[in-house]
Amino acid sequence: MLNPVDDSVVSRTLRVSTFRGWIARATIGLLTLAAAVSGRAQSNLSVYTDQPNNSWQDWSWGNYSLTNTAPVYSGTYSISATEIPWQAISFYHTDFNSSPYGTLSFWVNGGPAAGQVLQVQGQLSEVTQSATSTLSPLMPGVWQQITVPLSAFGVANASNFDCFWIQMTASGTTNTYYLDNIQLNSASPPTTTHISITTTQTVRSVDARWFGINTAVWDGDFDTPGTVSLLSQIGIQALRFPGGSLSDDYHWATDTSDSNTWTWTTGFPNFVHVATNLGVQACITVNYGTGTSAEAAGWVLNANVTNHCAFKYWEIGNEEYGSWETDTNTYPHDPYTYAVRAQSYIQQMKAADPTIKIGVMVVPGEDNYANYATHGAYNSRTGSTHYGWTAVLLTTLKSLGVTPDFLIHHRYPENQGGENDAGLLQSSVGWASDAADLRQQITDYFGPTGTNIELLCTENNSISSGPGKQTTSLVNGLFLADSMGQLMQTEFNSLFWWDLRNGQDTGYNLSSSLYGWRLYGDYGIVDGQTDLYPTFYASKLMQYFARGGDTILRASTDYTFLSAYAARHADGAVTVLVINKDPVNNLAGQVALAGFVPGANATVRSYGMPQDNAAQSGVGSTDLAQTNFPAAAATFNYTFAPYSLTLFTLIPAAPSLSTLPPQQQPPGQVVIQLQGQPAVRYVIQTSTDLGSGNWTSISTNTLSSGTLNLTNTASSGQHFYRAVWQP
Repeated sequence: MLNPVDDSVVSRTLRVSTFRGWIARATIGLLTLAAAVSGRAQSNLSVYTDQPNNSWQDWSWGNYSLTNTAPVYSGTYSISATEIPWQAISFYHTDFNSSPYGTLSFWVNGGPAAGQVLQVQGQLSEVTQSATSTLSPLMPGVWQQITVPLSAFGVANASNFDCFWIQMTASGTTNTYYLDNIQLNSASPPTTTHISITTTQTVRSVDARWFGINTAVWDGDFDTPGTVSLLSQIGIQALRFPGGSLSDDYHWATDTSDSNTWTWTTGFPNFVHVATNLGVQACITVNYGTGTSAEAAGWVLNANVTNHCAFKYWEIGNEEYGSWETDTNTYPHDPYTYAVRAQSYIQQMKAADPTIKIGVMVVPGEDNYANYATHGAYNSRTGSTHYGWTAVLLTTLKSLGVTPDFLIHHRYPENQGGENDAGLLQSSVGWASDAADLRQQITDYFGPTGTNIELLCTENNSISSGPGKQTTSLVNGLFLADSMGQLMQTEFNSLFWWDLRNGQDTGYNLSSSLYGWRLYGDYGIVDGQTDLYPTFYASKLMQYFARGGDTILRASTDYTFLSAYAARHADGAVTVLVINKDPVNNLAGQVALAGFVPGANATVRSYGMPQDNAAQSGVGSTDLAQTNFPAAAATFNYTFAPYSLTLFTLIPAAPSLSTLPPQQQPPGQVVIQLQGQPAVRYVIQTSTDLGSGNWTSISTNTLSSGTLNLTNTASSGQHFYRAVWQP
């Protein structure tokens, strides 16, 4: 007979009398969890409130103002439009998925005379749709809310919605009218969201540099046992130093900047102490703004030759394309000057240690940060000349015969005062376009010699300046995990979150329209040693999703507010991360795994509202929740709580074992056939007494399928064999 033994190690037992065998079979029951969807999602997407929001850009044409002061429906400004027929108020966004949204709404006032007839029209991937929605003539002197289904102007359920306009027609008057509070309203969530994981389609291998964080010289708690413990808890694998814009006036040897001598435990020796204690990789930003190439080379020499730190990754300056950075060069923030000086930095730093990798700062877009028009960059593919930072920088480096090891990108999807929770939680899809843009510029301006240039991200957070309450809210924790998940689908080989500690600030956006109870902002993931924000716990969760050397798998969902990512661990286990971006609704999901059969018992780690609420009330656990899910299968259902991170760790189902018929077995041997799953390791164990529980391993690292010849240890009697998953 064949009986399962010890499901906890994913095994099947094969009982074999001498030269006889049976085939083990496993039956897995599927438990379906019913999920009720209540209410309506509240994740509306603001387009205009006092200004264009959420990366919407003003593409209007005609006589108009976005800062009209009266009349105003709410806030400080409205839009005034004094137009002739076919002029329009228009907003543009890079292609995005409109499926979570059902309607466009706005408030409109016809002014004293009124009588205008407006229409709404849109486009997909810059192609104007033929459908239009024409409104009734506007009423005089009153604000009225207009709600238009996206289907009425041809942009519903589209993956490439990018623009719409509210346009004056020739059917009514041409009197001045006013618009305010323009937004996309969320649609009701689907009854079931389908989550597909294709384990046979790998995206790429996992890079340990994805699990990085920025550190800073102003962090007085940095070189302490408490900080080392916190960094260990989140499984950090890379640290960046010395911290953002300060890098461009920081002198490592004296631990000084323009106006500060850092007397806390924050200098470079302290960074070395923590980084080497943790055994992590480091990325060092050398001073470009007020420093020299000799100073940078001295830093490399001190770190890697004198102190044997083996710090491999070095950046030349921080965001030198921006006017907010310190730059004492004759032509500050000039890509040509930066490229010329970078040549000297690279030469001298690599002379100090030829094994290091050196990167330069870039931005997507050939025309972005065109600070000077002195040196142009000709693109032979398009036949056009550009003056943007990246185009000029790459062209100049190529002409100097200098190839950087990597390009450095910083990504902050929102700007101060324009925070929107729904917009932030849909913004991470931009990683793909950023990667494509930068790779295209490398191809255009470097050609084949740029093939091996890496793309790294050394700063990422929600907002570019003025951190408000969103940075310390649960929403930013969800964003951190989603941003990492999206970046892992691209060729970016690092992600350093900004930052470990930064300091609380009450001077920025604390609007009640933003989710969260902390009435302060903070770029850091912790404050002090014990105040841990949702971004800390999201980072802690992500270490269980994947580690360096694992593999990212293809994952998809059919509802934008429920994101899914998947990875295969080196031991064959599969992880599935699901993010519910809806603040109100439980979302029912059906997970389908192609090419992988999990064991029935899965580990579920989660973080969301219960933990965040516990942090506010002081009652309950603020840490990740961990439970057992006993209904895992190739297809299973699960209900995902609002604003939550849910991570499944799925171990492989037990393999099948059989032996060859007696007449096919060589004398003195037992021939075991193992049928397992791809990329899963098993160990064969044997016992002569099933009741004793004494098992002996007789093979190691057995691959997923095949035949194993074992020497029979006794001429008679029964032997039991089992295959155990080897994590």
